[in-house]
Amino acid sequence: MSGRFRAGVAVVAAVIGLGVLAAPASAEPVPTTGCGQSVAGAGTTTVEHLTSGGIDREYRIYVPARYNPHRQYPVVLSYHGHGRTAEYQEELSGFSGSDVIAVYPQGVTGTDGKSAWTGAPYSAPVDDVQFTGDLLTSLQHRMCVDPARIYAAGKSNGGGFVGVLACRMADRIAAFAPVSGAFYPQGGACRPSRKVALLDFHGTADTIIPYTGNPEKGLPSIPDWLNGWAARDRCFPYPVSVSPVRDVVKQWWPGCSLVHYRVEGAGHVWPSTRPNNDSDTPAPIDATPVILQFFKAHRLTGV
Repeated sequence: MSGRFRAGVAVVAAVIGLGVLAAPASAEPVPTTGCGQSVAGAGTTTVEHLTSGGIDREYRIYVPARYNPHRQYPVVLSYHGHGRTAEYQEELSGFSGSDVIAVYPQGVTGTDGKSAWTGAPYSAPVDDVQFTGDLLTSLQHRMCVDPARIYAAGKSNGGGFVGVLACRMADRIAAFAPVSGAFYPQGGACRPSRKVALLDFHGTADTIIPYTGNPEKGLPSIPDWLNGWAARDRCFPYPVSVSPVRDVVKQWWPGCSLVHYRVEGAGHVWPSTRPNNDSDTPAPIDATPVILQFFKAHRLTGV
């Protein structure tokens, strides 16, 4: 992070009273040094490994077919849900094939024997925030990554973890998109260092992570969770609502980059107008292209 940018963050935090949580070194931006290096497997998805926190970690990575090592590319991280796999998430979210480096990290086995991410009551005692930072650093050392265009999306527990990243890695990730997110209190306090660009999808008929919340599990209602972000980002307190297609309500908060899609009657799904791994019943909207368009409109400054 440049000195000017760091100073700016400190001033903003002091003025608006956000405070800044202590973050691991991996949450700090690093320069990209991988431009000019050749990359194997362009146009395909490969499985790779790295060591983070002393643990072998796995991820899938898609490199654009016409990858040019002298051109900087955006990175989209896509996190799977509880008990799912990176392969499942790649098929579900469908970022591969776009002109982005698409990365699908694999969670480790949690306390209930299923894969999970930091921030849930069933997650393993590992630091997935550090893993995310270490993964990004590895990519930036080997590939031509644009450090101003790194993004994170995720489904369910993966979406909840994207919420954790929004709180703890806002200096390194430009925008965030949880889908059917599970925002457990185990994610910890949330005091990001800047205003956060955030796009959220949730179905009103979700019985796994109810739209109205689940007090017994500490899950907030989605409107309450969104209001929390509106307050952190100093948005106008009341959203503007429109219906772009039938059974979908789009809300956005003036004065910041907070957007929500409420999908009427949808369950615990990644919305798609075609059947996908989550559901044989098509939704009225495709989440993935909306997410990519939102990401395209946001980039970090000062990196």
